[in-house]
Amino acid sequence: MVTGPIQQPSTVAAAARPPAARQPGPTPLGDLHALARPLVTLGGEPRWREHLVVQLGPVRRGFAEHVRLTEGPAGLYAELLHQAPRLDRGVRLLTHEHAAIAAAIVALQRAAELTSGTAEELRERVAHLLRALDRHRQRGADLLWEAYQADLGGED
Repeated sequence: MVTGPIQQPSTVAAAARPPAARQPGPTPLGDLHALARPLVTLGGEPRWREHLVVQLGPVRRGFAEHVRLTEGPAGLYAELLHQAPRLDRGVRLLTHEHAAIAAAIVALQRAAELTSGTAEELRERVAHLLRALDRHRQRGADLLWEAYQADLGGED
């Protein structure tokens, strides 16, 4: 009985896939730990708002790249649906999360650029974004596991 994941070749030609989809590598989201650091020091340093906006830049760009690599006709989600159409609901959930996370990133950046929000409000927004990114990452990993794992045997 096979209990681990089974590696299946991609049905999308390697040349048609974006480079980051061809080889797994570090997350394109930038340094999430650097984004979390202001949670501790938020409001304690003179230019904390500017620091937060700077730390948010790589996360914003990395998430946009993640969306580009996963959505669309040559994206990872299309490949998953080709391999396992039963995952349609999970793919739709992840796609909806993309919109919500992108909106949370924009809202956080706007709030950090304004001087009216308190450090505590921004701290809550950063924490919310980090939780959303973590949940999204885990759901994506779970979906990949579901797509490529298989139980090929039965009980004896």
